[in-house]
Order: sequence, then structure tokens, then C-alpha cells
Amino acid sequence: MNVSGKKAVVFGGTSGIGLATTKMLAEGGATVVAISRNPDKAGPMPDNVTTLSCDVMDQAAVEALLNDLAPFDILVSAATGGSRAIGPFLEMSMDGYKASFDKLWGYANVVRYGAKHVTDGGSITLVSGAPARNCRPGQIALSSVGGAVEAMVRAMARELAPRIRINVVSPGTIDTPMVAAQGAEREELYKNLTKNNLIPRAGTADEVAEGIMFAITNDFVTGTTVDVDGGWLLG
Repeated sequence: MNVSGKKAVVFGGTSGIGLATTKMLAEGGATVVAISRNPDKAGPMPDNVTTLSCDVMDQAAVEALLNDLAPFDILVSAATGGSRAIGPFLEMSMDGYKASFDKLWGYANVVRYGAKHVTDGGSITLVSGAPARNCRPGQIALSSVGGAVEAMVRAMARELAPRIRINVVSPGTIDTPMVAAQGAEREELYKNLTKNNLIPRAGTADEVAEGIMFAITNDFVTGTTVDVDGGWLLG
């Protein structure tokens, strides 16, 4: 797929990985609608980008918005859906563990109400995470949710074929605004998180967005997980 002249809808498109994807699509000549709960935080956008507000957990709002935006060629969701629990499962709040699955429910809403509006030959891309297939201590919630997202994509690829493709990109540790720490504390945090990776540093939002662009533009890829993780799976 050549994204020039195409219409793209990006949930979570005003921050981090989603924002980087929005900008790459726009640079490639696509008309982009970037959606998040707080779109104003994105700052200035290219002329071919429109920002809108929507919570992916609001099923009715997602359905109404996608109906209004239809049709479109590219659908991406990098929206987290909410907070994610960290820590040992046996010590974890079960409410926190359940809340972590908001990411999955948000994706489910986007795919359920968006797929029918994707044009023939179009593409859907979601974002999981490296813990889905290589879970480190304290990451059981991340692993559970990421694994569910990847399983959903593989199953959906069969249902959507051959009209449209669906893929998932799996990042490792990425330097994004989701991490509040700053300065030396932030540097030390990322150093510790990535010290066992084959590439011992945090990735960038742009590097993950390049993986998303690959999933969008390669017409021979569907039901696939694209790893952009600095060697996390081998660490």
C-alpha cells in the first residue's frame, strides 16, 4: 500500500507511538484523523492531520465516531485504554489486574466498529508488547493482555481475509511520555530495564512507528506480530 492519498484513523494518535505513527502517515501523504482522550496535548499538527476526542472504552462513542469518519483505508490503535498493573500476581490487586485488560477492550471496540468501514485492500494495526511472549518478573498483567491482543489479531486475520489485513506490532521498552521520571532518574530506569537486551537501550516511538508503517504498507503481511524490541525476546 502506498499511503499517499489514503485516509487513516489513529486511536492514541496524539502521544508516544501513536503520535509518531500519525506524523509518519502524514509525511507519507495520508490524510490522518488522530484520536485520543486529550488531543490538545499533541501540540501543532501537520495540515493533513485532524485531531478528535474519544475514549476507546466508550463503546457507543467509538461506534458513532467511526460511522462518521467512514470510509477509511488505514485503521491503527495504539491507545492503552487506561492503567496497567505491575508486580507479582499473588500480591496484585485483582481490580488492577482486571483494569489492565482495558487495553484489550479498547482494541476490541475499535476493531469491532471500525473493520466494516475499512476499504477493500486496507489495513488494521494494533500494538501489543514484548512481555506477551517473554514475560519478566512483575509483568504478568502486561503479558496476559499482550498475549490476548496477539491472539485476537491472529483470529481476526482469518475473519477479515481476503478483504483487509490486520497485524500487531510488539514493542520492547520504549522511551515515551508514559514514563513520568525525568533526568538522571529516567536514564537509570531505562538502563536497568534494558540491560539484558541485545540492544541495551530504550527504543524510540519513531522506531516502533516504522514497524507499524511496515505492517500497513506490506500487502503480503497479515495475522503477523512485528517485533520492535531491541532483542527483548532473546534476552
